[in-house]
Amino acid sequence: MAALVKGTAFITGAASGIGRYTALAFARHGISNLALADVNLGALETSSNELQAQFPHVKVLILQLDVQNGDDVRAAVARTVSQFGRLDIAVNNAGIGGSGNPTHEVEEEEWRRIINIDLDGVWRCQKEEICVMRNQDDLGPRDGRGRIINTASMYGIVAGATLAQTAYSAAKHGVIGLTKGDGNTYGPENIRINAICPGYVATPLLLNNMSLDPDSPLNKDIARTPLRRLCTMEEIADSITFLASPMSSFMQGAALLVDGGFTTQ
Repeated sequence: MAALVKGTAFITGAASGIGRYTALAFARHGISNLALADVNLGALETSSNELQAQFPHVKVLILQLDVQNGDDVRAAVARTVSQFGRLDIAVNNAGIGGSGNPTHEVEEEEWRRIINIDLDGVWRCQKEEICVMRNQDDLGPRDGRGRIINTASMYGIVAGATLAQTAYSAAKHGVIGLTKGDGNTYGPENIRINAICPGYVATPLLLNNMSLDPDSPLNKDIARTPLRRLCTMEEIADSITFLASPMSSFMQGAALLVDGGFTTQ
């Protein structure tokens, strides 16, 4: 079976959740080199060890990275290219949630931190990735000079009705705007930039919150999702793999919804 993805991939937020499962999916589907970045070095090392045990042929570089620091982002991308010679795929996935409180109860510090990580952090990473990709050989219409996938959210398309996540939603709307804008700018250079917009995903934190409170608004949202279930992290990772592969080669500036139909209501 031909590899879906190949070359070198750089993934932020790779220690757990969607980032970790994306690394596993990339390794399963043919990637040769993985640069895994996260602020939590201990968890990152654990995830890297698990991946290498399953896929010993994949070369792994681990990078402790706080996407709030532009110099550190620049150094991480530069080290990836120095180690592997090229950057074919970048997944800008690092992000945080919020308290869920309405705006009048949110302190500016919380607002700034969410925007700084979830939106500005994606911009910092994308800027450095684009700088590298513009100077790489163009591998043709299907592979191009590189592919970037930004993790947005279904709440980058709609606003939360049952949970007050204004800062998070604003950041994710911004990620989609960033994806569209740079998709327009750098598409002519054959750099593909798209966003993934997950719905509710079965992370340990989400599952724990739902089990602790049967009356949680989250349970109500799942009940009215057309597919009537949470998304698995493997399903999001598979969708990211699609966006990173030649199978999506005519998609540009898109916001791919993987939400079980939640936003169709």
